[in-house]
Amino acid sequence: MKLPVVSGRETVKALAKVGFSLRHRKGSHMILRRDNPFTQLTVPDHKELDRGTLRAIIRQAGLTVEQFTDLL
Repeated sequence: MKLPVVSGRETVKALAKVGFSLRHRKGSHMILRRDNPFTQLTVPDHKELDRGTLRAIIRQAGLTVEQFTDLL
């Protein structure tokens, strides 16, 4: 499935639906955390995320591209 073109903030909103919450910001990066199972992600606050970056974030969150697209 083709990756959608999304911003960092849209990605954070989608990940919030599966239990991630914003822990803090460091510069232009947002650090998200989920307690169960424990996972920590870094999402750049950019208008458009690179395909490789988005694919890595989705993989680290334990989701498939289809599952992530459904969350948007």
